[in-house]
Amino acid sequence: MPRPGVYRPDATEGIEQIDDLPGLNYSQQHRNRKYAPCPYCRRRCRRQRTLTRTLRDLVNTKTGRPIEIEFLCSVHRCSECQQYFTIDLSDIAAPGSLYTQRVVEKAVQCVVDDGSPYREASWRLWRDHRVFVPFATIQKWVVAAGKKTCERIETDDYFDWAFKNFSGYIAVDEVYDGHFCILLFVDNRTYKRLLYRVLPLDPTLRDRTKMQKTVYRVRTCEHLRQRLSLDMFRDLHLPLHRQKIQTLHQARAG
Repeated sequence: MPRPGVYRPDATEGIEQIDDLPGLNYSQQHRNRKYAPCPYCRRRCRRQRTLTRTLRDLVNTKTGRPIEIEFLCSVHRCSECQQYFTIDLSDIAAPGSLYTQRVVEKAVQCVVDDGSPYREASWRLWRDHRVFVPFATIQKWVVAAGKKTCERIETDDYFDWAFKNFSGYIAVDEVYDGHFCILLFVDNRTYKRLLYRVLPLDPTLRDRTKMQKTVYRVRTCEHLRQRLSLDMFRDLHLPLHRQKIQTLHQARAG
């Protein structure tokens, strides 16, 4: 029996042949309705036929085998709109996606919360949850999440939280990513990120001065802007994470 602290590498490390990988576990679920509302006119429509949609989901490592869910879905036709549509599965997976929402959320968490590179996040999903996602797909998910977060950063309470108890001391950090330079304005006492700007060239004094005058107007490359927005949104919820850990310690001790 393995003792605590013994390192055991993943059983699939070093496998080169596809046939040597763990076999799939299949799970069958259905969302087959006789009637469903039309998404265009909300008219009650009868089922015309059924189809099967295959989705990849997270799995417990106890089995050590990846899982595929085969969803039996009903297809309906609206006599008013003359349109065909399938039953709604948006709570389980996005339209056209091969993965469930749980896989997408876990992949974005690996990148944003854990700071893992895309390739490392792809490996961690396989190691911990036995679902393989190409790193390019994870990058698309992170960019899509960043687009939504960019809007929330400016409309939510982030700036109220960031400038609360402002110390008056600002540190400007330069972070280089490829051919771009990221200017970060950080509170030098609380270490909260206040502003950022992505520049294609090395920053100059004129860039720093201009940034001080435009608090809410940030010009940036789209991808890095979305990535920074995710980091700032994570910082906003960091106190909640610490509170959760404290609560878990109290529950274990109690």
